[in-house]
Amino acid sequence: MALTARQVTLITNSFRKVEPISLQAAEIFYDTLFSYDPTLKPLFKGDMKQQGRKLMAILHAAVSSLNAPEQLLPVLQQLAKRHEGYGVKKAHFTPVGNALLHTLKVGLGDDFTRETRDAWVELIHFVADTMKAEMAA
Repeated sequence: MALTARQVTLITNSFRKVEPISLQAAEIFYDTLFSYDPTLKPLFKGDMKQQGRKLMAILHAAVSSLNAPEQLLPVLQQLAKRHEGYGVKKAHFTPVGNALLHTLKVGLGDDFTRETRDAWVELIHFVADTMKAEMAA
């Protein structure tokens, strides 16, 4: 992952602002995701509040590992295999990334600057590329 020190700071600081509203942010994320691609909704069979907690936990892990991405690699690789078993395809990463960016924009408001957005895009690409490399389709 080729994040600059400035990008690490932007991601870390912005995520700290989102964490206190994590349940609301997760709800925004899934509402947005399903509006972008309604065909994804059947992939989620469990309690959506629990799913939101899982989402925020993996985001927390990613943000916490920004200075040591090699620690995140095995987590993402394992996550990719599990998600593949749920029916997730490589093509699903685009609406997921877009829904996350929208969620951050809503959650952060004016604090979601272009520079902060660009930093998150780098992280999202790292996560998506790592996971997609483990998936067949």
